[in-house]
Amino acid sequence: MDLGPHGAFIIAAYAAAALVVLSLVAWVIADHGAQRRLLADLEARGVTRRSQDASADVRPQPSALHVPGSG
Repeated sequence: MDLGPHGAFIIAAYAAAALVVLSLVAWVIADHGAQRRLLADLEARGVTRRSQDASADVRPQPSALHVPGSG
C-alpha cells in the first residue's frame, strides 16, 4: 500500500485521531464511575432523587406562567 509522499502525515493523522477518541472514551468511563460513586454517597446520606417521589411534581400550572409581552 503506497500512500505517496504524504504517507507519514496520513498515518500520523489517523494515529492522533485514534488517540483522541480513545482518550475521550476513557474519560467518559472514568467520569461515569465517579458519578456513580457520588450518587451512592448522596443516597447513603439520605438525599433522594426527585424522580423517586411522585408527589414532588414542581411543574408550574399553566395559569402561573407569564408570557413576556402579554401584558
